[in-house]
Parts: sequence; structure tokens; C-alpha cells
Amino acid sequence: MKKTVLILAGAAVAPAFVAAPDVLAAEQTMRCSHQLPPRHHGAKLITRWAEEVDAQSRGILKVQVYGANSLRNAKQNIPSVARGNIECAFSVNFQWGRTIPEMNVTLRPYTFTNKAQLETFHTSKAANILEAAMLKKGVRNVAWMFITRMSAFTSKDKPLIKPADFKSVKIRGLNKLVDSGLRALGAAPSAMSGSKVYQALSTGVIDAGLTDISAAYSRKYYEVQKYVTVSPLFSVFFHAYVNPKWYDGLDATQKKALEVAGVNLGKWAIEVSDATAAKAPAQLKAKGMIVHIHTPAEVAAMKKVMAPAFDKAFNGSTGKTGRMLMEIMSK
Repeated sequence: MKKTVLILAGAAVAPAFVAAPDVLAAEQTMRCSHQLPPRHHGAKLITRWAEEVDAQSRGILKVQVYGANSLRNAKQNIPSVARGNIECAFSVNFQWGRTIPEMNVTLRPYTFTNKAQLETFHTSKAANILEAAMLKKGVRNVAWMFITRMSAFTSKDKPLIKPADFKSVKIRGLNKLVDSGLRALGAAPSAMSGSKVYQALSTGVIDAGLTDISAAYSRKYYEVQKYVTVSPLFSVFFHAYVNPKWYDGLDATQKKALEVAGVNLGKWAIEVSDATAAKAPAQLKAKGMIVHIHTPAEVAAMKKVMAPAFDKAFNGSTGKTGRMLMEIMSK
């Protein structure tokens, strides 16, 4: 089993939380699983968060990070934490699917990509509603990590720019709710985790990819795809969550360390993700891909087709709570 372990000395990072830990506080170790490959900027952010947890706790809360599906795979993370088999994991919001369909709220096509809104999301009423829903499903949220507000449609035979280009194209999907917008374009989405997309593209299982623009580079889509359309499709976030019973056994210093590190991660993530996304189109072009940036008119044409289909699916799955979240997010 491949494992990346981070057990770092608290002196490595100067903690902002200066209250001294209890003398008799028991040291805790938190195993944290995620699916991202080491090259992905999200994986590097999780490493930084792990260091921050250790520093903020002054060494009494250690984090062992297991990336690239080395401890649990993407589908196993949520149930493994809920059952207490592991203490912590990071998942992407669309992996909740129909279990908590409200988690898809930021995936409404061409709607919630405003940086200022994302910067304050962790303290918003919308975040509180989602965190309460997660707790009911057996996990306690401890951090929000926005990973992109700029997506990439990649393809091999022709560019995917306008709605008509998607007709009959087998494309990577995310879940039934999000995929409703792709189906409205005439595409044939197949939901799969990010780690499986490269192989599916290389073997012809799917024709086109859908990912964040940075991942198109870090996951080397340029080796199996020719075209990429950069599009502000939606905002995607990973989030860190822990087993509630395990969390309740932590002392005040350890809980505060998780709180502060989570807030800091949220700030770092937006800045790093935007910077990484800004570089990605040129990096992909340098690797031989033909890059197109969606124009405002092209975005409007895509939204006109995709958003109504998403709304129908989202409202049908979430009811009153979903409508309330949309209203909150739209303010």
C-alpha cells in the first residue's frame, strides 16, 4: 500500500493560536485519506493543512495523510469515516450524489463562481446548513477547500465550444444531478472519479473529459486529448470531515487547532487555486493542446441549455432545502 505520512514537528510553522495545551493532554493521531495525486495543487494544500494542524495544536494532534487513494478510494472515504474505520478524509462535493444532494448547490452551471462569495462561504448560512446535513449522515465537517472555479472540457477529435458540439459525445460525468446539464447538451455522460478519467480517455471508454483546468494539466490530459475549452462552469470544493465520536474525544486545544487550520486552508485554497488555474491554459498549450477560452456569449449559450436542466434535477432531489440554499447563494 502506497502511503504518504506527514508527522511534522510543531516548531516547523509558527502557530497563530497561542494558548498552551493542557499538560496532561493526550497526543492524538488522525489518519486522513484523499484521492488527489501528488502533483495536484489540492494535494499540496492538504499537506500544508496537515502541517498547520500539527503546529496549531503544538504537536498534540498529528496528521497522517494518505493521498492518491492509498488508504481508501474516493467512494470509500465517506462511509469509512462515518463508521470510525479512519478518522478523517477529504471528498469533493459532488461525491455526495443523492445522499446529500444539496452539496451540489455550487455546481449550478455558470452561476456561483464569484471569488468574494467563495472567500466567505465557510461562515455562511449555506455552509451551516450543509454541515448540519453532513453531521446527520455521520461525519463532522472541519474545513472547506475550494479547488476550482474554472473548468475544462477536453476532447480529441474536435473542440467542444457550443452546445451543438456536445451532441452524442461520451463525456466524463460527475453525478446524476450535475450530469443533467450535460445530457441537455445532447452528451452522454459517464460518472467517474478523477483518478479514472485518464485511462478512460486513453482507451476510448469516453471521448471527452470534464475537470478543473489545473487538473487537466496535473493529470496529463494533454497526452490523450488535443483540444481544451476553458469555461467558468461551476465552483467545486473538497472538504475535510472527521468521525464525530473521535472528534468529541479531543481536548479544547486539539479542536481549536482543527478550527484554525480549517479557516486558513479555506483562504489558501482560493488563492492557490486561482493562481494555478491562471497558469494552466499556457501550460496545456505548451504541451501541444489547442486552447479556447469561452467568451461571454458562448457562456450565455451554454447556460441557457444547461441551467434549466440542472434546476429541474436539483429541485426535484432537494425540495424546500435546495430552494432555500439557492436563494441564500444567490444573494
